[in-house]
Amino acid sequence: MRRYETIYILRPNLGEEAINTIIDNTNAIIANEGGTLIHFDRWGLRKLAYLIKKESQGLYLFCDYATEPAAVLEMERKFRIDDSVLKYMTIKLADDISPEKIEQAKVEMATRKAAKETGADGEAEETEGFDADDTIEADE
Repeated sequence: MRRYETIYILRPNLGEEAINTIIDNTNAIIANEGGTLIHFDRWGLRKLAYLIKKESQGLYLFCDYATEPAAVLEMERKFRIDDSVLKYMTIKLADDISPEKIEQAKVEMATRKAAKETGADGEAEETEGFDADDTIEADE
């Protein structure tokens, strides 16, 4: 099994039912090949950098998963056929992933999501080792 990330952009004028159908079909393709969904996130409606199929906005969806390469090929084939999908991109993150690493990635994503919801999104890590009383002196 390999680990992948896929971002796909849907037309903004789709109804909630149509969006959920596309998401369910995509997740079913992953599951049918014996894959595992690690993380799924709706990034929401965003402005596109340029017009795609006469649309200036799109609904962004992010999917992190582990599956066989055949599932990715099938998913991308369905994306090409479906007129509701404006764009998609799949990136291979790892050539080989074990079930233990999949579970570890799920826990890591859940922890990250919980931290983001509580507002602790890494600000402490960025300023670690630097106090407000410290000064930065320029070389003269």
